Amino acid sequence: MKIHNAFRLGLIGTLGVGVGLLIISSVITLQTIITYIGAALFLSLGLDPAVSWLEKKKFPRWAAILTVLVGVLGVLTGVVFAIIPIVVDQVAKLSKIIPQLIDGINTSTLIDDLQQQFPALKIDKIASSITDYLGGNLTSITSTIVQSGLAVVSGLFGGLIILILTLYFTASLGSLKRATYQLVPASKRERFADLSEQITTAVGRYVVGQAALAACNGVLSFIFLSIIGAPFPALLAFIAFLLSLIPLVGTITGSVIIVLTCLIPGIGSSPLTALVAAIYYLVYMQVEAYVLSPNIMNRAVAVPGALVVIAALAGGSLLGLLGALIAIPVAASVLMIIKQVVVPRQNEL
Repeated sequence: MKIHNAFRLGLIGTLGVGVGLLIISSVITLQTIITYIGAALFLSLGLDPAVSWLEKKKFPRWAAILTVLVGVLGVLTGVVFAIIPIVVDQVAKLSKIIPQLIDGINTSTLIDDLQQQFPALKIDKIASSITDYLGGNLTSITSTIVQSGLAVVSGLFGGLIILILTLYFTASLGSLKRATYQLVPASKRERFADLSEQITTAVGRYVVGQAALAACNGVLSFIFLSIIGAPFPALLAFIAFLLSLIPLVGTITGSVIIVLTCLIPGIGSSPLTALVAAIYYLVYMQVEAYVLSPNIMNRAVAVPGALVVIAALAGGSLLGLLGALIAIPVAASVLMIIKQVVVPRQNEL
């Protein structure tokens, strides 16, 4: 009997470990799809406040959802058609500059001219080292370029999937919530639904707040870059908008890219333009950190500053860009659960 019980215990334990490993491997295999679903659900929660606002204005829910979706698709279409002609134009200009650069590199006096301009450097040795490196690593460089191209294509495909899922989730968000609430015991369903609504509202407000900060950075960047005569102001402003959607590091990353772009010769840039842009973005980052972000985000999620930094770093390490985006609302949701569930239970003991 003991042997039978031991065998049964071992068998059940082995099956349990096997099921656990199967679940883990399935999650790893489906991590890309899970990421798409999480991003789409996150964006749909961000669109929900706009739908709710239209419903308060006596819109039927289907009309509110349709209006929001048409508005979002219209904005995306407008941005695409505004950016593509600029990109095509700049690529055409670059294709004209490349032959001139190649001719300049192939001239026999190039190294001598550089040596005279920078006498402290050993230009011939530097050129020889670069040539040897490129010759010895041509295969790896080519592979990296191909992988980068495939990553871009995969990213565009993933963006299309996220957009489609976002449309479906936004249209069926109410039914998804009600179906989830039915899985909770009736005695706790009302409390669970109330807490879930608070969490989803906080997430939606956070998305709207982050989008507002990014739009502010994009619009101000376009105005300022146009005034100082920076190259490609619309394209750089769009980059500033996209990167500002990333908490903490997005604004500074976009600022560095814009300043470095203003240093590229041959496209109407100058060191003075780059210096003025650097000063502007230093001032803007202070205004965003101490004026714009507190006034906008404190109405959305009340999370201490130290926890914001920790959550963003942890989320970025675990899930990359998606983790950095959802880390702050997740932290706010955890704090809400602690304050409204854990602390009251502890006080009852």
